[in-house]
Amino acid sequence: MTYQADSRTLSGVLEVLIENGFDGIAGAMSTLLNEAMKLERANFLEASPYERTSDRIGYANGFKPKRVKSRIGELALEIPQVRDLEESSDGFYPHALEKGLRSERALKLAIAEMYVQGVSTRKVVEVTRELCGLDVSSTQVSRCAALLDEELEKWRNRPLGNVPYVILDARYEKVRYGGAVVDCAVMIAIGVRADGKRSVLGVDVSLSEAEIHWRNFMETLQERGLHGTRLVISDDHKGLRAALKARFSGVPWQRCQFHLQRNAQAYVSKAARREVAAAIRSIFNSPDRAEADRRLAATVKKYRTNNPQLADWLERNLAEGLTVFELPEEHRLRLRTTNCLERLNKELKRRTRVATLFPNEASALRLVSAILIEVSEEWETGKIYLSMEGR
Repeated sequence: MTYQADSRTLSGVLEVLIENGFDGIAGAMSTLLNEAMKLERANFLEASPYERTSDRIGYANGFKPKRVKSRIGELALEIPQVRDLEESSDGFYPHALEKGLRSERALKLAIAEMYVQGVSTRKVVEVTRELCGLDVSSTQVSRCAALLDEELEKWRNRPLGNVPYVILDARYEKVRYGGAVVDCAVMIAIGVRADGKRSVLGVDVSLSEAEIHWRNFMETLQERGLHGTRLVISDDHKGLRAALKARFSGVPWQRCQFHLQRNAQAYVSKAARREVAAAIRSIFNSPDRAEADRRLAATVKKYRTNNPQLADWLERNLAEGLTVFELPEEHRLRLRTTNCLERLNKELKRRTRVATLFPNEASALRLVSAILIEVSEEWETGKIYLSMEGR
């Protein structure tokens, strides 16, 4: 038997909305979430409130208040607590609040590690006091890290499958290494799967973007079952490009058009940047590959006399951004750049900058992995990114 929602709950929600209009949405949502969490607790315990049954696995133990900021305002939640659980139970926490739990734990660990390793600044101490409490020991940190790492490692090594489109990029985080502070590369792969949904395929942290690191990263993806790749999209980093030739030989490569636009500015005076940018956009926005090639040839010819360096660069590089014309028209706009991954990197930066400095590579990988799991789960359970029917 499971707990049934009181009909008065819905009436209360409607009253809040009627009385307060849009301003009452946060209150209404709080009421609904609180009721949903009560239902979830009852289902978890396998017993309704005050029900006598031999099937129950534990007992309700009141509520813990929690304020949660959301896009519709601050939510006043009452988190259901449980007690006297059977030994076989894994504990209870409402699914509605699970998003952000891993990354919050990973962030706390990153800060706590800095604290116990003696590299804490005043800011770190303050955040540690707020998030972790005053009594933080290396034993506690190690135990918590081991539990979280087991979960994250399982996700990073999960089997992959048919992924037609793969996007690769890297960003950098400051990490303590060998007594110094270095910039470590966070290499990320995302993909559009055969069902048209996006997924974060993998992540790794290394000392640089050298070919060997990219090659090892790609090898790991393939060992996990990545196959069916029809196009790889990335920027033109030397190590990444060499690794692609070694691990994805024969797979077409699309060089990010956004980065091509930006790289061209190095060969242009400030006064001519707008004109050259418009010419390159015209090439990229061509209706088909034949027209793009024609416009590229015309642009090269136009600048051959006045700016031979630009003309040579365009002739050598711009065709690498035209591979996307081999794809269906509806796929081109979303696959001609790495912007999708760039936006993800901005989100990572927003979340990791709180830590300021990671005490080691493992700490950086832990927090980034926890954030990426949340993003990937949202993508995989959300809307289709590209229609793959008949493709």
